[in-house]
Amino acid sequence: MTKPAAPLPFIDLAAQQRRIAPQVEEAIARVLAHGQYIMGPEVIALEKALSEFCGAGHVISCGNGTIALELVLRAKGVKAGDAVLCPSFTFAATAEVVALVGATPIFVDVHGDTFNLDAAGLESGLATAKKLGLKPVGVIPVDLFGHPAEYQDIEPWCNAHGLWLLTDAAQSFGARYHDRKVGTIGLATTTSFFPAKPLGCYGDGGAIFTDDADLAAVIRSLRVHGQGTDKYDNVLIGTNGRIDTIQAAVLIEKLKIFPDELEKREMIARRYSDALKDAAAVPSTAQGCTSAWAQYTIKVPAAKRDALAAALRAQGVPTAIYYPKPLHQQTAYRNFPVAGNGLPVSDVIAHEVISLPMHPYLEADAQDRVVNAVQLALR
Repeated sequence: MTKPAAPLPFIDLAAQQRRIAPQVEEAIARVLAHGQYIMGPEVIALEKALSEFCGAGHVISCGNGTIALELVLRAKGVKAGDAVLCPSFTFAATAEVVALVGATPIFVDVHGDTFNLDAAGLESGLATAKKLGLKPVGVIPVDLFGHPAEYQDIEPWCNAHGLWLLTDAAQSFGARYHDRKVGTIGLATTTSFFPAKPLGCYGDGGAIFTDDADLAAVIRSLRVHGQGTDKYDNVLIGTNGRIDTIQAAVLIEKLKIFPDELEKREMIARRYSDALKDAAAVPSTAQGCTSAWAQYTIKVPAAKRDALAAALRAQGVPTAIYYPKPLHQQTAYRNFPVAGNGLPVSDVIAHEVISLPMHPYLEADAQDRVVNAVQLALR
């Protein structure tokens, strides 16, 4: 009797670690040797390397992707009575930070193919905010699964209405939008270095990117308890939003191999799409754009999704659902307003999406296992 193949990892962080283990161990050893565990020299070096990678004028590292968003909102003075437009089909952090600073998230629908915020819904989102007596101040699109949102429509709309644009690139750092890299779009961009992200550390981490020097200065102060000339000179009411030096050291080493990993993700995504395009609705990349492929997510009829997941699990192929319930349906957020007459696309795709294994170390035979299992299950 043939022994069943071992289950595939959904994201293989161990393979990446094996590739750069000596470099990471040396980097961590340097931190242990100098003992500057908070705001050590590696933090500044990481910010410089990230700036050089994407072209942003200022990079402020921080403790995680959520605090990155919150720091920008606090720096902009977002408060009760303000409204921020954002998609409902995303992770909670995007709307969470808006509510945390006392403002109101207005949920806008997304596209059924890219899963990103639909610019056509912004006008009704604006009208909803004004009808409720709220002051619209900004828009937070999310580059879901690694693909940049449709900024050619979102950005001019924000400019026309005097709203700032904050790009939530927790999943898309490393991608490109036409002639701009993610990190250089809008007032500011935030990202996450959670371990499972395309560029992840060995704990929590995040960063903010902006070309606005004044905004960067405020964020740097807020990140360390609102410090002025030193940490005991508090000029703003801030928070503790720092990344630790060991995580910065790890990220410096990971950034060196990041371009190669992005290329490998793109090759795997293309192979998946070529093989699965007749079996399921596969993701596409807009002309002139690249994706970081944080997730490779297909759509199948809702009635088939559970059976597909079970069939793949039986073949040792893991799957994940991002996201099973849009934010406007969740207990914590269902009392916040939605744009227009509801969010029908978000409601539907939440029952259709299913993500397949995606990481740069997915070998050809493993890719074949995934493809064959999907094809067999949907045949």
